[in-house]
Amino acid sequence: MRLSSRFNVAVPFVDRHLAEGRGAKLAIRTTSEDVTYAELVERVNRAGNTLLAKGLVPGDRLLMVVKDCPAFFFLFWGAIKAGIVPIPPNTLLRMPDYAYMFEDSGCKLVVYSSEFASEIEPALAQAPVEALTVDAFLGEMAKASAALEARLAAPEDDCFWLYSSGSTGRPKGAVHRQRDMVVSSELYGVRVLGVTESDVSFSAAKLFFAYGLGNGMTFPLWTGSTAILDDRRPTPDSTFEMIERFGPTLYYGVPALYAAQLAALEKGGRDLSSVRACVSAGEALPAEIFRRWKERTGTIILDGIGSTEALHIFIANRLDDYKPGTSGRPVPGYDVRILDETGKAVPPGASGRLWIRGESAAKYYWNKPERTAETMVDGWLNTGDTYRQDDEGYLIYDGRSDDMLKVGGIWCSPVEIESCLIGHGAVLEAAIVGHADEHGLTKPKAFVVLKHDGTGDPALTEELMTLCRTSLAPYKYPRWVEYVTELPKTATGKIQRFKLRA
Repeated sequence: MRLSSRFNVAVPFVDRHLAEGRGAKLAIRTTSEDVTYAELVERVNRAGNTLLAKGLVPGDRLLMVVKDCPAFFFLFWGAIKAGIVPIPPNTLLRMPDYAYMFEDSGCKLVVYSSEFASEIEPALAQAPVEALTVDAFLGEMAKASAALEARLAAPEDDCFWLYSSGSTGRPKGAVHRQRDMVVSSELYGVRVLGVTESDVSFSAAKLFFAYGLGNGMTFPLWTGSTAILDDRRPTPDSTFEMIERFGPTLYYGVPALYAAQLAALEKGGRDLSSVRACVSAGEALPAEIFRRWKERTGTIILDGIGSTEALHIFIANRLDDYKPGTSGRPVPGYDVRILDETGKAVPPGASGRLWIRGESAAKYYWNKPERTAETMVDGWLNTGDTYRQDDEGYLIYDGRSDDMLKVGGIWCSPVEIESCLIGHGAVLEAAIVGHADEHGLTKPKAFVVLKHDGTGDPALTEELMTLCRTSLAPYKYPRWVEYVTELPKTATGKIQRFKLRA
C-alpha cells in the first residue's frame, strides 16, 4: 500500500474530513454526547497542544487508561499529531500490571478515567510518573490552542503501542508503525467488511485492544462514518439497548457475548433490524452459535482471527464467502502458512503452527528482544495458534499451540470438543483442558457454564459425554465435566485455559 514518504497518520484519519465536507457530520455518538468531525479536529488539536504544554516532546510516550468515550479519540490522535506515542492499555487490569507498564514503557504522562483510580493511584505510588485524570486533562485542554501542525514522520516510524493481553506472563508492548492503522482499515475494514461512509459502527469489544480499536475508531474514521461508544461493561441488555437506540449497521462482539445474547433472546425478541453484518473475533466462533444467531436474528456472524501484533483481522469470513466453524480465508494483503515443529509446511488437513505476514504487523516488542526474535522472524509473525486448512481452503482454529492435548498419542483440539458441547441446548459455554487420569495419562476435562442458573446433574453429564462420543472421534470425549458459573477470560474474550489447568 503506497503512502507518502513523509506524513502523519492523524491527517487522513481526522483532518481530511473537513476538506471533504464532513465537518457537520457526527463522528462519535454516546448516550450523553455527540461529536462532529469539526469538533473532533478541534479537540484533537487542543489535546496535542495540551500534551506539548505538559512538557512532552516528540517520541515521548503517553499511557492512557481511558474508558470508551470521546476523550479516548482526543488523546490518542492528539498525541499522534504532536509526534507523541499513545499507549492505551487494558482498563480491566490491576495495580501490579499498571505499575509494571509505567516502568516498562518509560511513559512521561499517565491520563486515566477516574473510574480506574483505585488501581491506577496505588500503581502511581509504586512507580511514580506525572498523572492526570481525564476530567483534569479536559479542563486544561479547553484552554489550549485549536490549531496544531502535524509532525511529519515516515510510514515505518513508531506511532503507537498496544500491550498484549498478558494471558501468559507479563504483557508485552507491541510497537506499531505510522502505516499500520491505514493498512488494517483498508485491507479488512474496506475491502473485506465493506465499511462505507454511510455505516454506523458499534463495538462491544473495547477500544483498548486491537480488535476494538479498529472496530470502534479506525474503521469509522478511515471511511468518514460514525462510531457509537458505550463505556459500560458489555452485557446482553446493554448491547441490545445501544443497538435499538442508535441503529448501527455494523456490530462487533466476541463469542462469549454472542452466546449470552442468544440466551437473553430466548426470553424475548429485540430489534436488531439495523444491523447488516456482525463480526466476531477473540476466540473461535462455534458453528452452533453461528447457526442459532442466524436463525434467531436473520444476520450472519463473520468470524475471523487477528492479534495485537497484526493489529486487526488477517483471516476472515465475509458476507459472500463464509463457512461456519472456520475462521474463513486469508484477508487479501496477508500471507499465511501452517508449519510443523521443524518449520516445514504441513500437508492439507494437518494441524500446525500458524504464521502470517502483512504490512500492519508490529515492528518489535518493547524491551523484549528475545520474544521479538521468537515471534517476528523475517517479516513473519508466529501467532502461537494451531490451525489446519480444509479441502475448500477455509482455515480452522485448533486452539493455542500450548492448549493442544495429546490423548492416546493423538493430538486433540480443545476447540473441537468445546464446539460439540455448545451444541447441547443446556450449554452456554465450555472449555476443555488436559487432566491426568488415575494412570497419569492426559484426557480431556470439560468446564461447562449452563444457560440457566443451576448446577448440572449426573444425567446431564452423561448426555454431554454421549454427545461427544457420538459426534467426535471416540478418544476425544471429556472424561470429567465440572460445572462453573463463568470461565476465566482475557479482555479480548479468549478463554484462559491455563487457569483451569491450575
